Parts: sequence; C-alpha cells; structure tokens
Amino acid sequence: IVRDFQSVIGNETREQIMQVVHRMPDVLVACVGGGSNAIGFFYPFLGEDIHMIGVEGGGLGLDTDKHAATLCQGRIGVLHGTMTYLLQDADGQVLPTHSISAGLDYPGVGPEHSFLKDERGVVYTSATDSEALDAFRTTCHVEGIMPALESAHALAYVLATAPKMDRGSIVIVNISGRGDKDLDIVEGLI
Repeated sequence: IVRDFQSVIGNETREQIMQVVHRMPDVLVACVGGGSNAIGFFYPFLGEDIHMIGVEGGGLGLDTDKHAATLCQGRIGVLHGTMTYLLQDADGQVLPTHSISAGLDYPGVGPEHSFLKDERGVVYTSATDSEALDAFRTTCHVEGIMPALESAHALAYVLATAPKMDRGSIVIVNISGRGDKDLDIVEGLI
C-alpha cells in the first residue's frame, strides 16, 4: 500500500524526465530508513537499465555500533511481523540505532527493499552523520535548497560519486522532505 501511494513520486519523475530530456536517467538515488520514499521513487523504474542507489544512515560509521545501516550491516530477521533485514544481536534481539536523521533512525527496512537488494540489484550504501551535514550545508549554499537530513544522506552519496561519473550522466535524487524541521539539530553543527 505504501509503495503504491508513494509511487506518485516515481511516476511523476519518470514522466518529467522523458518530457525534458527524452530518455531515462542513468542513476536514481534516495535515502532509506523504513524505505517508503525510496520504494515509491524506484518502483516505476524497475525493469529499466538504471542504477538505483538507496542510502542509509551511517551514523558515526559502520565500524561502530552507532548507525542505522540495516541493509548494509543487518541480517534477515523478523520485525513487526515482517521478515526483512534488520539490526539484531546474536539472539535476534533488535539493536538500538543511531542517525542524525530521525527519519533514518530505524533498525529495520520495508521487506521490498530486502527483495530489491537480494534479487533485483538495487545497491544500498550509507552516509555518515558528518557526510550528511556536509551535504546539507553544500545544498543550502549552492542550490538554495534546505533538504531534510534524511535526503542529505542521498545528496552526500551524489556529492561523493558524481565527479567520477561520465559527463552527461543524468542523476536524479529524491529530495523527500524539507530541512526547516531539522534546524534545531543542525544549528551549531554546521
């Protein structure tokens, strides 16, 4: 149900990119916590030859226990009655998570993302709190857009990888929320 409601995002993106440049994008990037915005963004493009990247909350780093990178560091388990990747201990107990973004601070992920990771080649990675803050700052300064901290994780991925892409590559980032709600968090940090 959530995927179908959120797919308005992907359907509009697909329609607009075809109107503007008359071809599909090369890369789609979205943040992933529970995964609702990303699944709605990706879904209308499944079956196309497009790299899809989901960016999780890397917190203080994947080498610490202070992150929320479920698909990067989790393993299959059951959370809220759903089998999916989740952060858990050896006994299957759900572990606490950390992300500067409340929207990414979740120990599990929607099960369709687990399927996309395992069966459809969607790539999941992470961005740290520091990288997200840098992307937040850069996007505010360069574009005049204040992204939500969730979206700043996806932007951090693009800022790190775009310089290595072919000139003319089309990358679309799903900016899934506005950053004014996060000002109390970022104030004094950037």
